[in-house]
Amino acid sequence: MKYDFTTIMDRAGKDSVAVDVIPFQGAEVKEGFSKIPMWVADMNYAAAPSVVKAVAKRLEHPAFGYFNPSEEYYASIIRWQRERNGVEGIEPEHIGYENGVLGGVAAAVQAFTAPGEAVLLHAPTYVGFTHTLEDNGRKIILSDLKQDDEGVWRMDYEDMDRKLKEYKIHFAVFCSPHNPCGRVWTREEIEKAMEIYKANNCVVVSDEIWSDLTLNGHKHIPTQTISEDARQRVIALYAPSKTFNLAGLIGSYHIIYNKYLRDRMCRQAELSHYNSMNVLSMHALIGAYEPEGAEWVDELREVLAANVNYAYDYITENFDGVELSKPEGTYMLYLDCSKWCEAKGKSLDELIRSGIERGVIWQDGRPFNKPNTIRMNLAVPHSLVIEAMERLKKYVF
Repeated sequence: MKYDFTTIMDRAGKDSVAVDVIPFQGAEVKEGFSKIPMWVADMNYAAAPSVVKAVAKRLEHPAFGYFNPSEEYYASIIRWQRERNGVEGIEPEHIGYENGVLGGVAAAVQAFTAPGEAVLLHAPTYVGFTHTLEDNGRKIILSDLKQDDEGVWRMDYEDMDRKLKEYKIHFAVFCSPHNPCGRVWTREEIEKAMEIYKANNCVVVSDEIWSDLTLNGHKHIPTQTISEDARQRVIALYAPSKTFNLAGLIGSYHIIYNKYLRDRMCRQAELSHYNSMNVLSMHALIGAYEPEGAEWVDELREVLAANVNYAYDYITENFDGVELSKPEGTYMLYLDCSKWCEAKGKSLDELIRSGIERGVIWQDGRPFNKPNTIRMNLAVPHSLVIEAMERLKKYVF
């Protein structure tokens, strides 16, 4: 490996929610156990060198006044989407800044729905979608993903269509790749979903923030590339933050080809006067989307795949009663502990606290709309994945 994904960084006191916060009330790490941060979706690796260099170079100029996004910013996104996702025909006017993907979701739901109106999402559901939509007074209607005989999560197209009609829904949020399930949808799956959205005249927000982090040969298919109708119907949201561990810098972007959707979206985002790019965030994206950044991501995906493969095999072989689907993308596991809790006569609360007591800081999965679940972040050095699994086997499961 050319880049360092093995060093265990000391992030304590360095502005890190991942290590400074325990996300479960009343849970504490017992003496003698170090913290292994495996909950919130950021990575415990140093940022790509090209990002650090780009930000450092900008800091050499000691003025940080008002600015407009540069031509290089737009060119970087266009090149990245072409080279990584095979997308052609993006123009600078199709790209717009968003203060985070959830900020983009909030702007879109305000622009295209009314308070009290229903929105369709899949369940399990990224908890950020839930908070954003509920905070904006929208009604969430869930279409449950189903696991097939091999445990692979699948969309229930009949259920989607029925609920869109029953609740007169014309706005949907689609997550691709899916968080927390880790599915990388195939072209055929996205085509079927888009046919249903089209038939029900839905504006679709497609959250593709995980698009760079596909694993084990799986390939991301941008939702807008499915058809001309999808190109005109979809608001796609991207960001370098998940890929390059830049969440603290803030900065996402939309790609919208349809002028009507774009005008409504941009106007809504302007109303708060808070949807403004940070100059260092702009330069971080430019540095991330350089060829060196692409090289770094390719190595990262190998590291994440190794972690996912190891953890999946270890859990399925050693943790009786814990069920999971092997992620095809992202770096999150979504553990269903229902059978374990029933067999042991223990609650999920007890299980979560037991893991945290041994320093495995994992996340309650119930807010993602599935009972008895835990979400687990594997974007840590491989040695910590091994250590976490061994602690869980010895002390928890």
